[in-house]
Amino acid sequence: MNQPESTTCVVVGGGPAGVMLGLLLARAGVEVTVLEKHADFLRDFRGDTVHASTIRLLDELGLGEGFRALPQSKLGNFKLPAGGKEVTLADFDRLKPPYDYVAMVPQWDLLNFLVDAAEQEPQFTLRMNTEATDLLYDDGGKVAGVAYRTRDAATGVETGTGELRATLTVACDGRGSVLRQKAGLVPREFPVPFDTWWFRLSRHADEQEQLASIMPRFSGADVLLSLTRKDFYQIAYIAEKGKDRNCGQKGWRASVPAWPASARISRTAWTKSARWTISICST
Repeated sequence: MNQPESTTCVVVGGGPAGVMLGLLLARAGVEVTVLEKHADFLRDFRGDTVHASTIRLLDELGLGEGFRALPQSKLGNFKLPAGGKEVTLADFDRLKPPYDYVAMVPQWDLLNFLVDAAEQEPQFTLRMNTEATDLLYDDGGKVAGVAYRTRDAATGVETGTGELRATLTVACDGRGSVLRQKAGLVPREFPVPFDTWWFRLSRHADEQEQLASIMPRFSGADVLLSLTRKDFYQIAYIAEKGKDRNCGQKGWRASVPAWPASARISRTAWTKSARWTISICST
């Protein structure tokens, strides 16, 4: 084990919440170290929406111009099919420009952008391939930092362990939070009766649009939801929990009754989401 280190604030988890918190604290002059267990941010089918309020915050931080240069599409409305027509439920054009849309930005691009901005601050440190494994406590039983392990970026082999002492420890390590478990915080989980399959359907040149849109399709209890991205459609197929167990991947695609007839099925790539639950944790 390495010698204990120290910082003012350790943030565990390099997602949007953890990186943005690190940026804000560093700009306020607080020494902050963000720990991210992965070697990069390249994980697909994440929540890639950046809402108008966040875009305003980026402008206030002086990062708006750089953010708008990132690859993105603009979500301008939300529609539902009804009686052979489309009914607009949300039209962001009614909001005051320039905050009249939701930006669809690949999360890895957003995180790299925020890290680049944060690393301009001398108080900010990001450690990749560093996974928090436990909480540290002082003599009075107060949380005083984290224990961690590091891995080789290329092989994933563990390369060492260590301790990082901190005045403040922030858990931003997601719904499967290790630190929440170590702290003895037990969330209340509310299972939902559906699963979601995510698809990537590439867009051709004649399918490009200036604004993205969300258009669900319904067939019985099944829902197909399409999100227009810069060069592909991100599609969610929502069906009753456990439906995929009754058919393989080949049979599964043929079983989607809501799939539009014009879809080019051969262009898809898919993954299944993790078990859906709603978790609420309180002290």
